[in-house]
Amino acid sequence: MLCADKLLVKRGSQVVLQDVSVTLQPGEVLGVLGPNGAGKSTLLGALNGELPLTSGAVSLDGRPLESWQGPERARRLAVLPQSSSLNFAFSVEAVVGFGRLPHDTGRQRDETIIREAMRAADASHLAGRSYLALSGGERQRVHLARVLAQLWPGGEEQILLLDEPTSALDPLHQHTTLQAVREFAGRGAAVLVILHDLNLAARYCDRLLLLHETRAHLLGTPREVLQAEPLRTVFGLDVLVQEHPERGHPLIIAR
Repeated sequence: MLCADKLLVKRGSQVVLQDVSVTLQPGEVLGVLGPNGAGKSTLLGALNGELPLTSGAVSLDGRPLESWQGPERARRLAVLPQSSSLNFAFSVEAVVGFGRLPHDTGRQRDETIIREAMRAADASHLAGRSYLALSGGERQRVHLARVLAQLWPGGEEQILLLDEPTSALDPLHQHTTLQAVREFAGRGAAVLVILHDLNLAARYCDRLLLLHETRAHLLGTPREVLQAEPLRTVFGLDVLVQEHPERGHPLIIAR
């Protein structure tokens, strides 16, 4: 499990995250919500070791995260950032194959995993194309396939951190992407995903962490978190909260 305990992160003298504790559970999708500047990407950076902590601790299976190095960490923890700059004309398969670099499983096995990860990310039809020829949404799905390939086939020891993986996607592919994430968690992986769409979070996440002004405002199930009062406090938005007529999860409607 990946555990964060009382995290405090500063940039210079400015506090950008404070007093946040959370544990990522195997088989669970944890959604992180909050307005711009609330600390969502900072939390992800702290959880993956990219950002130094002012105080607090992050541990993986009871060991300090910093004690996990190189391929050992990469076989357990994969991160999809908001944007991934890549300015070389690699094939799509080569980009997805970068996820296999921490492994020593042989070319034949890696090629099989690359195909399976591309299928899971709805990117199989992009095979053979140059990465630079893809649209923003297509590139986003290729990078999802890359991090899935890094942890494939998934399991209780795997941790997947995703920063707004649906930001460049059309409505159909927002759902196919989060369905792929949901299925990956179903194999036992622990997943954290930063989202802005409250209704997508309600549908695909098991728990939600709502951040407000760099702090954890509320942590619980979608039904516990997605209520009118906390959403008004955090987002300044008046909403109606109803029940989805078919699925039963909260349905958020702006007034």
